[in-house]
Amino acid sequence: MANLFLILVNYTKPLEVIDEILPAHRAFLSENYKEGRLLVSGPREPRVGGIILGKFKNKEEALNFTKQDPFYQNQAASYEVMEFNPVLSNESLTKFLS
Repeated sequence: MANLFLILVNYTKPLEVIDEILPAHRAFLSENYKEGRLLVSGPREPRVGGIILGKFKNKEEALNFTKQDPFYQNQAASYEVMEFNPVLSNESLTKFLS
């Protein structure tokens, strides 16, 4: 079973730059949803970054995922990757992690 990773995205460029990259970022995320890797994602409030919740084999794979993000490739965000083992969860999360 894969572990769950919370990826905290912190914008490092003004929102005008973020908004220019946003369509490519969302396309990147969409591909990862199709591959079954991601559970949920979205902007933080206030809009200083975002949160991505997904499953990866290990932290190295999660870090490699962030390096493929258009925000990373355009030096528009930094990332904090946190791994955790969900001991208790909703049944739908258990299925997602299987």
